[in-house]
Amino acid sequence: MILAGFTFNGRTVIYILIITLGALVLTIAYRKLLKYLGRGAPSKKDYCVLYGLEKNPSVGELEFYFTSEEKKQVAINILDADMNFVTEVTSFECSKGGNIVRYDSTQIADGNYFYSLETSNQKTMKKMRVQNG
Repeated sequence: MILAGFTFNGRTVIYILIITLGALVLTIAYRKLLKYLGRGAPSKKDYCVLYGLEKNPSVGELEFYFTSEEKKQVAINILDADMNFVTEVTSFECSKGGNIVRYDSTQIADGNYFYSLETSNQKTMKKMRVQNG
């Protein structure tokens, strides 16, 4: 068989089959390794997911949105650009599903900040810019 100037004989076909089989075996082994290493990974239900702000730079009322797969005690704080505590927005027991916390950004000076969501086993942060004036 001739294809674009390349001749296939029986030996070439066998080599192609061996290489294909080898790639398949490596793919299966890699997937099994990932599955094995993924055991004991933390459950997503134990953590909240904090989303970014819709407007950045932010003006006026901010809406912090996060989701939780179970009710738990959460605190939302604002930190300055150097990660120093500025203010606590709120601390409450969130509901299962989506939660929105509103905050008047005119209470802090214009600049770069981080907002954080803290639970008993998690602290996650996002960056924001406040520009009211």
